[in-house]
Amino acid sequence: MNMETVLQRIDGKGYKAYQDLVGTYTFEQFTLHIDYVQPDPFANPSRMRVIIPRCAANILPEWTDSAVRRTALTDFLARQVAAALAGRRSKGGGSGKSGLLEIDAPGQEVLLRTAVAIDEESIDIRLSAGLPAAGRRILARQAQRMLGDDLPAVIRQSVGNLNPRLVEEHLQLAENQQAIREHLRDHGLICFVNNGAILPRVSGVSNRPLPADRAVLFKSPPEMEVTISLPHGQPLCGMGIKAGITLIAGGGYHGKSTLLAAIERGVYNHVAGDGREYVISDETACKIRAEDGRRVEKVNISPFIANLPLGKDTTEFSSEDASGSTSQAANIMEMLEAGSRVLLMDEDTSATNFLIRDARMQSLVAKDKEPITPFIDKVRLLYEQKGVSTIMVLGGSGDYFDVADRVIMMDEYRPLDVTDQAQKVAAQIPCRRNAEGGSDFGEVTARIPAKHSFQPRRGNKEKVEAKGLHTILYGTARSELAFVEQLVDASQTRSIARALKTLAERLADDQTPLSTLLDNLYAVIEQDGLEAISPYRGKHPGDLALPRRFEVAAAINRLQSLKIKA
Repeated sequence: MNMETVLQRIDGKGYKAYQDLVGTYTFEQFTLHIDYVQPDPFANPSRMRVIIPRCAANILPEWTDSAVRRTALTDFLARQVAAALAGRRSKGGGSGKSGLLEIDAPGQEVLLRTAVAIDEESIDIRLSAGLPAAGRRILARQAQRMLGDDLPAVIRQSVGNLNPRLVEEHLQLAENQQAIREHLRDHGLICFVNNGAILPRVSGVSNRPLPADRAVLFKSPPEMEVTISLPHGQPLCGMGIKAGITLIAGGGYHGKSTLLAAIERGVYNHVAGDGREYVISDETACKIRAEDGRRVEKVNISPFIANLPLGKDTTEFSSEDASGSTSQAANIMEMLEAGSRVLLMDEDTSATNFLIRDARMQSLVAKDKEPITPFIDKVRLLYEQKGVSTIMVLGGSGDYFDVADRVIMMDEYRPLDVTDQAQKVAAQIPCRRNAEGGSDFGEVTARIPAKHSFQPRRGNKEKVEAKGLHTILYGTARSELAFVEQLVDASQTRSIARALKTLAERLADDQTPLSTLLDNLYAVIEQDGLEAISPYRGKHPGDLALPRRFEVAAAINRLQSLKIKA
């Protein structure tokens, strides 16, 4: 099929005539598959794939000889294509999305994506395109320029012009990051922050690092410094946080929350130049916060909240409008159910009455009148009995000194190990509060989601759609994720929406616990790739990025239609 001939034939016709473009076209450097054409210039863009022989791109065998390297390589290629697309001189004009040509571009994090796939024979680049139109009339000349001229130029500039040194540096960084993760697991650590890291971001709405000349470079306290050997380059020194209970204290605006934010993003690898590329956290670390107003469905929050007025049961607690304390308790128990081994908390986003009940309040309000057992009385039991560590930012409650293994104080963005001083303060100024909640943490209860919870139908149609980073529309229900802080890419949210559909079609059965459903979901992805959950599998599944199981669990737990079997 000749593209130019097709375009000449449909020039000036109504937009639907663009459907004639669906098919395969051979170029000098690649093959173009146009899999889907948008019905309207204002609709979701058309989907197309560029297939390049692996040998034509000079892809070396060692670049794909491990899963870590394959993920890093596809990330590198997607970045190359995105940069070339951003440099297009002429993006045309016209109605709606006319002239659009884009790839699902990576951000600061390196995620497994479907934007680029590579196998033994070829590279598959998945693109979105807005076919040009004036109103709803086809602009064939502009389409020919976009697909016949711009697209080949982009491919030559990006995949056709790879710098082997830059590729290898990208892959070696990924292998170094993986080596640090393995070191954490082998040495009882839950986080590593390298000396020289740049933790502050440009602003609260930007994920890019503050320029080095405006930032205080991170330097580990000597007492916490560890050295990690890397497969590439010199050993790396930095702060190692051991399993247990770690407090991050200090005055306001001294960098406490900045450090915690870097730790919570450390569950992902980052690109070189991010400043946090060697901030590596336990992959199961979960940020926990209060979430007033969220829906909770049959969660056992009795370790923290019991003996509610009127005898309301908290072993299967449900609410359409949970309070700050009950939502924070539910968030913890849900993440424990999903398998988290590390909790991250900041007092600024926590419910005060969930964190602490001081001696004076205990004297005024007797325990039999207070259903909340504060986190301070459970955090040690959580570690000793469940093996779950906690890192907390605290600036207002020194009572936590009594239960902490170590205390880091941030002083003008510089961390100091003040564990000994904190223990002396605790001895000299007793908190005088009584421990509450007993000597047992309590049970983490497995729950079985009802299969009909994942029904995606809305009337006679299915509705499965992610709206940006924070909202999923699913059938007649929604899942609001604005407070799920480790969700970092809208492509992850799209994947979560498709994961819910996969649960409905293949996995949920009214018998399998939620944690096992997550195991089974990720087994499917491990075996068949992330494309396995795409509705466009085999054609163009190019806008998905892998979320963690914890963000999938968070979306399920916030799904308005979720029902847990009794």
